[in-house]
Amino acid sequence: MNTQAQYLKAIYLTQQQEDGPASTGAIADLLDVSPASANEMIGKLEERGLLEHEKYKGVDLTDEGIQQARDALQNYCIIERFLVEVLEVEEFRTEAKQLEGVIDETVAERLDTIIDREPQCPDCFNADDDVCELLETEAEAVSD
Repeated sequence: MNTQAQYLKAIYLTQQQEDGPASTGAIADLLDVSPASANEMIGKLEERGLLEHEKYKGVDLTDEGIQQARDALQNYCIIERFLVEVLEVEEFRTEAKQLEGVIDETVAERLDTIIDREPQCPDCFNADDDVCELLETEAEAVSD
């Protein structure tokens, strides 16, 4: 089950990739859900004032939606970095995706005290590759 934070993160990343409003289909694809499920959650997020949805145009996050999406993305990056740096998990992307919906902000903050997160986080996240650019460089260096 995808959480509000996962939807906001997905919309934020999709908007970056599309350089404009995020299409419902792209959001559904990124989250591996049906377009109907994505539409349902988009409606709920719109009611909460986190985004604006215009049919046939797409979804735009509000300022509050952007802030919550960036917080969710930062938590995701913390989880990824913890999995790589501390636990040395090879399939860290898969694990991070599974953990992001169950690790809350408090736990992420505690994990953050253990890792060496870059100050530009979450701006270092590459939406196209679905990973922190800096982390990928480090992971590739470890495997070389």
